[in-house]
Amino acid sequence: MTHAIVYSQFGGPEVLTLAEVPAAEPAAGELGVRVEAAGVNPIDWKVRSGLRPSGALTEPRRVGGDLGGVVTAVGPGVDGFRVGDPVAVFGVQGGYATDVVVPAGKAHVRPGGVSAAEAAGLGIPGGTAYQAVRSLSVGPGDTLLVHGGSGAVGQAIIQFAILWGATVVATSSERRFDRLRELGAIPVAYGEGLADRVRAAAPDGVTVIIDAAGTDEALETSIELLADKSRIATIVRGRDAAALGIRAFGGGSPEALTPQQLAWRAEAVPVALNLIAAGAFSIELGPSFPLAEAGQAHQVVQDGVDGKVVLLP
Repeated sequence: MTHAIVYSQFGGPEVLTLAEVPAAEPAAGELGVRVEAAGVNPIDWKVRSGLRPSGALTEPRRVGGDLGGVVTAVGPGVDGFRVGDPVAVFGVQGGYATDVVVPAGKAHVRPGGVSAAEAAGLGIPGGTAYQAVRSLSVGPGDTLLVHGGSGAVGQAIIQFAILWGATVVATSSERRFDRLRELGAIPVAYGEGLADRVRAAAPDGVTVIIDAAGTDEALETSIELLADKSRIATIVRGRDAAALGIRAFGGGSPEALTPQQLAWRAEAVPVALNLIAAGAFSIELGPSFPLAEAGQAHQVVQDGVDGKVVLLP
């Protein structure tokens, strides 16, 4: 048997329970992985609460898509992995667990110097950021405005954009300015007068905008600052994007990601792992919780916290 976090009804963090579940052996094309750290993403609590529709609960549902761990078994037909390999796993179901079986295509060998917690904090934020920056063709000559720059996705957007030659202006509370400067962004405080502060920070104007905050202020300011709406995108307010004439990458958008966008999200993980190992990309880690305290971890993420929250089985 192994242990995993499950829930059988939508609701608050208290619906999450630690349960014994049958241990599984990897089938063809799969890996067995001992979980060392599981990333807690905002989508996890949004689905658990029912805020993000996900279909009826017909059996206990497991949680968690991103994790760092060690390979414990290799299924038939799988090449490139050995028992004992440290791995980063993304985009699976049930990562809040002590052990998991995952498709080998969702795992990447973790380079030396990349911790399990860093790997667990990479998948959704890194994939979303990489895909958004690629979809908007951000590069040299661009000045990118990132709303919500101090969050996990915002920080990843900043780093990819700067690596690809853009100048980045990022919004946050003043308390988080040092982190934004550390990443190479020009920080501006959100709140009344935001558009004027962005103009002062980028006197030649912004050429592309990514909303990772989801506030009315962020969307209204974006439309005020940039006439070319094809270069404005939200990753949070996808349901509202069409009415505003801007682009959406997830965030409840009725339009599914394209095959190319999905490929970019997958490509982000090995790219970022190698950048982390080279000291060219960083994951800001926040508080960690034991597996049994997944409900508390959800509440902390929902309330807002600095850094990436992880569970440590």
